[in-house]
Amino acid sequence: MIPKLQLIDVRKSFGSRVVLDGVSIDIDDREVVAFVGASGSGKSTLLRCVNLLEPIDDGQVVVDDVDISVPGLPADPIRRRIGMVFQSFNLFPHMNVLKNLSLAPRKVLGVSKSEAENTARELLERLGLGDRADAYPDQLSGGQQQRVAIARSLA
Repeated sequence: MIPKLQLIDVRKSFGSRVVLDGVSIDIDDREVVAFVGASGSGKSTLLRCVNLLEPIDDGQVVVDDVDISVPGLPADPIRRRIGMVFQSFNLFPHMNVLKNLSLAPRKVLGVSKSEAENTARELLERLGLGDRADAYPDQLSGGQQQRVAIARSLA
């Protein structure tokens, strides 16, 4: 089986500071992976490189057997297929949970409002937040905000 995501000898530096030094990993479809490490160890940089928010210096990032680290590739179609959650979550404070989850599928993927909301409600149920669809981020605990952010990346 071909991995969903492959990082092959990925290297990234900022000036003389080496942040990623030959990182390689294969991640299969539907596999859940957490990057855990000390502050400043390159976790966020790695995620930013995978989502083409930061160019790599060397190596390859391969999604569905396509090398996306080739310079000049359009980033938006690739970003639509990759979800990521940072520790600040970046939920929109002026939108309730349902709107936070359904906005991107509607605006980026062109999904209808009803389909986006149905998907959002299903995800909320799966994550034990079915009763929080109308709540705003500041009405949620940190753990609930984290689960909403995860649901948003899956939506």
